[in-house]
Amino acid sequence: MEFIRPDINLDFVGWRRRAITVSLVLILLGVASLVMKGGPRFGIDFVGGTLAQIKFKQMPDIGKIRGALAEKGMGLAIIQSLGADKVAIRVKSTAGEEENVSNTIGGILAKKFGKDNVSVELVEMVGPQVGADMRRKGMLSILYAMAGILVYITIRFQFRFALGAIIALIHDVMITIGVFSVMDKEFTLPVIAALLTIIGYSLNDTIVVYDRIRENMRKSPKDELSGVINASINQTLSRTILTSGTTFLVLICLFFLGGEVIHDFSFALLIGVVVGTYSSIFIASPILLLGQGAKVAPAGKRK
Repeated sequence: MEFIRPDINLDFVGWRRRAITVSLVLILLGVASLVMKGGPRFGIDFVGGTLAQIKFKQMPDIGKIRGALAEKGMGLAIIQSLGADKVAIRVKSTAGEEENVSNTIGGILAKKFGKDNVSVELVEMVGPQVGADMRRKGMLSILYAMAGILVYITIRFQFRFALGAIIALIHDVMITIGVFSVMDKEFTLPVIAALLTIIGYSLNDTIVVYDRIRENMRKSPKDELSGVINASINQTLSRTILTSGTTFLVLICLFFLGGEVIHDFSFALLIGVVVGTYSSIFIASPILLLGQGAKVAPAGKRK
């Protein structure tokens, strides 16, 4: 299915300086927000807290549990369903407070849903050291993913293609983190999972464009590189928009209907899909021109 003709000739390469300027502004805004707030606002997963496992005889709706805790000042608690009759509730606390926190949560839920209906099965403390270790491993997972991508694309294509892809991925991750910082959203394990998903999604789009560039370079080895890049982006534009559009629609449904548990996860993916599509067109491919000294021919003269 194509709703954009493959022979369309939009001058994406000619717009690259404006696009890079927009990207730099967005990244700098995110960095400024991070500096002003002293870094990302890490969630319980990374700074430590108390985990309480609650069992219900008659399981209420998660939203009602969240509402009951929010009425008592625990609106930031992370609630996760553990099957038909159990939930895990995580709240921020310090060492030694786990018993009090557990009693407080148990008391709130017993008062709301009935004393005989609620029992606290397990209480665990996630200490600051454990949280710091998880934070370090989360960051390392992103770095390892990018290093693997750098090696893979260098082998399959060329180093300059790998460099463009990595710069585009860093661009996507930084803008997503910046938006989270500006909106004062928490960084939790699901958000780290979303960042890794964004890396995979954005790379997939970039590889499709790169593959077409390589194919066109082989077909027309004497053509100007800027023209080849522009033609390749135009030829894959329909596929790019269709893929991104359908993915975006699914994520919109997840964002509004998926519930509080995956709200931040789907929000990060929404940003990532938009930014990843943008970067595969305006960032990853034009970076191939670096060091080429290529003159960008007017759009009308390219084929």
